[in-house]
Amino acid sequence: MFMFWLLLFITLIIVEIVTINLVSIWFAIGALSSCIVSLFTDNVYIQFLIFTIVSMISLIITKPLMKKIKNKEHIATNLDRIIGKVGIVTLDIIPNSIGEVKVDGKKWSAISKSKILAGSTVKIIKIDGVKILVEECKED
Repeated sequence: MFMFWLLLFITLIIVEIVTINLVSIWFAIGALSSCIVSLFTDNVYIQFLIFTIVSMISLIITKPLMKKIKNKEHIATNLDRIIGKVGIVTLDIIPNSIGEVKVDGKKWSAISKSKILAGSTVKIIKIDGVKILVEECKED
């Protein structure tokens, strides 16, 4: 059984290296533990029990630690950075027709539920495919 646990350990490490998502590291630790235990006992049930227990303990200990390490902060990309910003209509936007808006120095295809004339200021509501959905800014 020593070779089985050793091959399982090596396979799981290779899977971990290839995926880089921490999907098998806990089971690799369990397989290594069972590999060591197999040197002292031939009882397959004990080896499997050690594999299971060590894998679960590794998972329980490291999972909260990994959640703290992982960066959950959302960083805006080109697309979602413009949501909520104000732009200038460069080509009239008519319902059921695509217009154009300049936002952040870039021109975007734009749609709206209402007619908006060139030169008007608009607020970007959301991104719909390759177009942005806008609404006219109300001037006070």
